[in-house]
Amino acid sequence: MTTILHLLALLGRAALGALAGTGRVAIFAGETVSHLLRPPFYGREFMQALVQIGWLSLPVVGLTALFTGGALALQIYAGGARFNAETVVPSIVAIGLTRELGPVLGGLMVAARVASSIAAEIGTMKVTEQIDALTTLSTNPMKYLTLPRVLAATLAVPLLVGVGDIIGIMGGFLVAIGRLDFNAATYMHNTLDFLTAWDVISGMIKGAVFGFIVALMGCYCGMNSGRGAQGVGRATKAAVVAASVLILASNYVLTEVFFSA
Repeated sequence: MTTILHLLALLGRAALGALAGTGRVAIFAGETVSHLLRPPFYGREFMQALVQIGWLSLPVVGLTALFTGGALALQIYAGGARFNAETVVPSIVAIGLTRELGPVLGGLMVAARVASSIAAEIGTMKVTEQIDALTTLSTNPMKYLTLPRVLAATLAVPLLVGVGDIIGIMGGFLVAIGRLDFNAATYMHNTLDFLTAWDVISGMIKGAVFGFIVALMGCYCGMNSGRGAQGVGRATKAAVVAASVLILASNYVLTEVFFSA
């Protein structure tokens, strides 16, 4: 009986801890968004974050999309050949990339690169008391550090997703005509016939949500970093893990919403 009560107590503490953490993140997100309409706005910080998050993430997102599109074309062809349905390769590659794989893989790659960087940067600033110095100088750390990064990621990741979709479809196209003997004109015709504007838009909406999550978790974990190098390391790891899990969870929720709409 004592063992059961002990296990229930551990489970209760874990549940309460998870709920408390969720509440803290929600309050942090609400506070971040609330600063959007209140001056001042630090344009220089926003532009630097836009370059760091958007432009410098383009190579890794592009390469991921290219190889994913090629591998997807091979796998769909192998599966479709069992049912004499090889012609579905162009349409499924395009729809799969724009609606699901493009935003999810792009978001995860950005999370690996950006969430860790933001958490490490802000965590180091906390350890070296630079955040305290900002407060002393009457500069709100949330407005100066968090808002520009969250806004930049929310705007940049959808663009990365759009570019990744194009590169991924091109990867599938190159594999299809070079390896699977598809006709180039027929492949592009089938792609454009089955791909709709909503396929692209829904993926970019996901990208905006994923970008918000990535930057938010990077900033949150950095702001709540422990002292010393170990504290910064734990904050960096927590930011990547939390952002990745939330991306996958929110992807299901958004997919369910779009499916029902």
